[in-house]
Amino acid sequence: MRIFAACAAFVLLFLAGCGKNNLTKSELRAITGEIVAAAQKINGHKSEISIRPELQPAKRGGSSALAADNIYISLDDASQTAAFAQALNAIARKHDLSVTETASSGVIRFDCAFHGARTHTVHVVTPLAARAAHSAAPARQSGNAGNPRLAIIIDDLGYDRPAADAVLALGFPLTVSVLPHLPLSSELAEEARRRGDQVMLHLPMESEADGAKPEDIELRVGMSAAQVDATLAGMLETVPYAAGVNNHQGSRATADPALMQALMPALRQRGLFFVDSRTDAKTVAYDMAERAGVPAASRKVFLDDTPSREAILKQLNLAERDAQRDGFTIAIGHPRPATIAALAEGVPQLEARGVHLVFASELVH
Repeated sequence: MRIFAACAAFVLLFLAGCGKNNLTKSELRAITGEIVAAAQKINGHKSEISIRPELQPAKRGGSSALAADNIYISLDDASQTAAFAQALNAIARKHDLSVTETASSGVIRFDCAFHGARTHTVHVVTPLAARAAHSAAPARQSGNAGNPRLAIIIDDLGYDRPAADAVLALGFPLTVSVLPHLPLSSELAEEARRRGDQVMLHLPMESEADGAKPEDIELRVGMSAAQVDATLAGMLETVPYAAGVNNHQGSRATADPALMQALMPALRQRGLFFVDSRTDAKTVAYDMAERAGVPAASRKVFLDDTPSREAILKQLNLAERDAQRDGFTIAIGHPRPATIAALAEGVPQLEARGVHLVFASELVH
């Protein structure tokens, strides 16, 4: 009988141990607090830290549950990153978590899991020196009116992690325009801002091009002002730190005065600027922005309509000529290998010839 009771107790203990495959919300959040405290201690409480909860999709009739915490930490240098990694591994051992580390373009990601279920992704970002200096002193950069200024916007971030990493690794200030409602939208916006780039919302709008695939969520002709405002608010939730917007597609939308009239007050109320990508010559977006008192500008040069390195370098030279003639210009490109290679080669040459690379916000008026 004693043997039976002992065996039964062992089985119950075994089943209890096997049954705990997930952390409770309070346990997960307590670990998050330990991770944040470790980062603050390493950087003398100077780290910029934010937490973005990741929710499991709600079942029908139920509510969403916390799946994991995404933690974004800015550290000053590699030595602090190494110290943080040691502290994180100690926390993981204490709570029976596994840790997987990956690194790219100055961002190190630690994925923590409990019995195979991810609980935390920690993004440790070290700002690029060139862009951090630019962010710290924008007035000095733009204050010399005698220097031509060029803003380069990179559209369509949010789909492709390697392409985004290649953009973020470029050693000069860029304005990155992130598509909303994609798996990487929030993550890339957070990382770009912490690396020293400016973030914009790449706002999907209705196209009239034959065969153009509409986005699941976009601004469409016929929407009311309330619908436009709610759609914009939902998009901005997924692209943190957006300072402005430019249109994604939108050849039909930007040519519609009623839709643009509905959009501009929503931007003005949120303190956002607007850059007209000029996907159609009939656009009225810039004029409507001016009338509504929204700081605005228009794209002058598309860099990579022809996606070859040589063609993109020629377009960069065209942007330089426009900037030399007018004092400033805005160019738009995409996170394609040829574009990234051409920018890495051509931008330092433009800067050596006196062209200042600035953020798009510095060229709106």
